[in-house]
Amino acid sequence: MRRTSLIASSFFSLELAPRTLKSRINAVRPSSDPSYISSLKPSGLLTQYRNQVQQGKLQHDPDQETVAMELEKLLGRLDQYEKDMEEYHVNLANWEKGREDERRKLLMEEAELKQQGGMWDSVNKHRSKFVERWMFRKKTENVESGVGKWVSYLNREKKLDSLVGRRPTAPPAPKGLYIYGNVGSGKTMLMDMFYSATDGIIKHRRRYHFHEAMLKINEHMHKIWKSQVEEKSLQSSVSSWIMNLPFDTKVKEWLAAEERYKQDIQMKNILPAVADKFLIDQRSDQRGASILCFDEIQTVDVFAIVALSGIMSRLLSTGTVLVATSNRAPNDLNQDGMQREIFLKFVAKLEKHCEIVLIGSEIDYRRLIAQRSIDQAHYFWPLNSIAVNKFEKIWCEVTNHLGGQIYTDTIPVMFGRTLEVPNCCEGVARFTFEYLCGQPVGAADYIAVAENYHTVFISDIPNMSMQIRDKARRFITLIDELYNHHCCLFCLAASSIDELFQGTEEGTLFDLESFQFETEIEGGKLRRDVLAEGNVSSGGTPSGIISMQSGQEEMFAFRRAVSRLIEMQTPLYLEGVPTLHPYYRRPHQEYENNCTNSSTL
Repeated sequence: MRRTSLIASSFFSLELAPRTLKSRINAVRPSSDPSYISSLKPSGLLTQYRNQVQQGKLQHDPDQETVAMELEKLLGRLDQYEKDMEEYHVNLANWEKGREDERRKLLMEEAELKQQGGMWDSVNKHRSKFVERWMFRKKTENVESGVGKWVSYLNREKKLDSLVGRRPTAPPAPKGLYIYGNVGSGKTMLMDMFYSATDGIIKHRRRYHFHEAMLKINEHMHKIWKSQVEEKSLQSSVSSWIMNLPFDTKVKEWLAAEERYKQDIQMKNILPAVADKFLIDQRSDQRGASILCFDEIQTVDVFAIVALSGIMSRLLSTGTVLVATSNRAPNDLNQDGMQREIFLKFVAKLEKHCEIVLIGSEIDYRRLIAQRSIDQAHYFWPLNSIAVNKFEKIWCEVTNHLGGQIYTDTIPVMFGRTLEVPNCCEGVARFTFEYLCGQPVGAADYIAVAENYHTVFISDIPNMSMQIRDKARRFITLIDELYNHHCCLFCLAASSIDELFQGTEEGTLFDLESFQFETEIEGGKLRRDVLAEGNVSSGGTPSGIISMQSGQEEMFAFRRAVSRLIEMQTPLYLEGVPTLHPYYRRPHQEYENNCTNSSTL
């Protein structure tokens, strides 16, 4: 059993940053206490931003304040929108039930006619050859199989429209925000402030970073494809109501074929089906509005463009409110011109449903805030005995405060894999750089680490160069996921943060020509083939995924990693770990689930 967040998080307030965090020890309560959760909600997003400026945690920036104002306006509209969507979903559920009831009545009527028509079979067998030849001529040679079912399906849908009426119309969704700007300009910070403020207002909300979102999309696609192949859901639905009907076998087979055809039509386009699962809450009885916060939108390859376009279009069309960040304006996302027609439709959808807002500052505020911090005791360098001793001392202090029992654990990873954690203790884990970045692991593994451990120690981090560029990429992805999940990070490295990606005597890290034309592909298979086969590489992502990141994108990723490593040393970031990391949110989620279950008894 995990300890409460009071025990597990209080070490943040001890030796690690005494001047900035010690005052928080007595105020921290277990996160399962609802009064504690409510106390985290600011009186207003803009007020929260201004308070942090006044306290010196942030430097005032007019662009940031403008975005904070826009997000607060959006927040104010969401309360009514949630109520409107709850009413809409009630009406939709009633409409869907009524339509399904009427659809089955129509099928029953057609089945009865077919059943009664059985008595004429013997007569039909003796029809004249002339009539048979005439009927044969009437058939068009080019008619595709299934057209008869398609016509029947359409006719049935038209009848249902007249019997039940059209689908209820969703209330107009408030416009979201697409925030773009330079590294360290405050995009992610403001989006996360907004996401935290939606707690208790919107039932269905998700926050994804690009890597995690693409992995989720792949995972859902494979599951849907697999369910289609196995047809388990179809078999269970058919047997539940068709097989016991008082009809002949042939009539039952006709009914089953009609049902199968309806499901085939609904599942023909897999991306909308994936989108429908992308934001679904486990408690499906709760219906309402939905918010998607999407950090670092990118279009690194053809699949990203196609998948994001299909899924975002579906979500935005069905009322999801999007708040997204990116380093580029929507029109500049696809500089290589891949799948241009699909991409332009995607951009048009974004511009229709989102306000496009630029944070135009050239200042990296993460670096500026870090310069004001008195204590930076989370990043140790170089790899000498002094730094090693400090790193080991912090590890001992943290683990001793949590009980001191160090053990090996195995954590689940997407796609049914696992990752062994060699050293951990009550939400704290320790790895070497080589263990996490020197073997073929990827974003799925790093997400698993970030979700399971609020504090991560990484030792023996080398200077990055082209000779270990694959390890450098993995390290950047690792930093992205630890940052996105708001982990506390301790590093033991060969050089300072600023010098980490500057290369070595053996060469630099920025070989643009090499980066521009590199791909990651196994056997030249298309992504759809890999997904269909369900093959998953040891890195946790489907094999055959083509990466087309340019050198420019790589350099941006390096700058972002440096900026984030710097921010992760600051008091403002560290103060958020006990309230924002998933490890501490679980007791609160369990408390809410228990309350929900109790209320239904």
